Amino acid sequence: MTIDYAGEVLQGSSKAVARVISWLENENELARSCMESLYPHTGRAYIVGITGSPGTGKSTLTDKLTRHIREKGLTVGIIAVDPSSPFTGGAILGDRIRMSEIAQDPGVFIRSMATRGFLGGLTQSTGKVVNVLDAAGKDVIIIETVGVGQDEVEIMRIADTTCLVLAPGLGDAIQSMKAGLMEIADVYVINKSDRQGADQLFVEVSHRVNQDDQIKGKSRDRSWTPWIVQTTAVDDVGVTDVLDAVLSHQNHLKQGGTFMEKRRERTQQQTLQMIHYEIFSLLRKYLSESGKMEQLVDAIMKHEQDPYSVVQQVLSEWIRVPEGKGRVVLQTKK
Repeated sequence: MTIDYAGEVLQGSSKAVARVISWLENENELARSCMESLYPHTGRAYIVGITGSPGTGKSTLTDKLTRHIREKGLTVGIIAVDPSSPFTGGAILGDRIRMSEIAQDPGVFIRSMATRGFLGGLTQSTGKVVNVLDAAGKDVIIIETVGVGQDEVEIMRIADTTCLVLAPGLGDAIQSMKAGLMEIADVYVINKSDRQGADQLFVEVSHRVNQDDQIKGKSRDRSWTPWIVQTTAVDDVGVTDVLDAVLSHQNHLKQGGTFMEKRRERTQQQTLQMIHYEIFSLLRKYLSESGKMEQLVDAIMKHEQDPYSVVQQVLSEWIRVPEGKGRVVLQTKK
């Protein structure tokens, strides 16, 4: 009997959701038709990004925040992005065991995913997995990034609200400024606020937020001043304030008219990313199966060709770029 996985996902089946996500991760062709069926049912869930350096308590905060969202009667999908094992390519689960209790809640779906070398603190399929959980009826989707530094900025392109988690004693503010993370936050969470140095970190972040307010024309969303929330997530202190900050930002986006603007920008980025990935996959398959990749590498290693002209040679076999009157059009060769 053929199983209608798209239909099962729309009915909220966790098994079907898990199966479709596995297809996406493994680049199984079965995922494509399923995603086509699911897409018309997406766009309802609110997406929250939780990012920050390792050790700041992102997983604990995600766990506590989820419990408070559930108390409001809303369902939650969690995408926890972990580093890849250098040997298996699978996810190193790390702190996910801290979410084991909420994993028993039927209103919560948790999926750990490996980055598999994809930059941005996310995975290649994160955006698609968001669509699966959205179609499955989750009200809120939380994406917890891997926490490795500058690559984390990708989360702002997917999340409606981005929370940057900092902690005293880790040099977080300075490191986050270097990494550009301070520029992507809608909510700053100073976690482990019971520790020495938390007040100083609060002052540093407040100073940074005030500076950003004064810099006109460089802010991503000038009309929103990020909240700074102090928490001790492990003791569930201040977590409701984080939820209030997220809800306030949500209201700000919807009332200010920037909610759909952000989603349009996200759709554009994801579409371009999908086109890029599909073209790359086709080229990789062709070069591998034809044996041409080995030939090109041999030629480069012997210095018979350079990699720059090889790239142009390969692309010219696939894509033609005729120049029109002030307009460039890409056409695939027959």
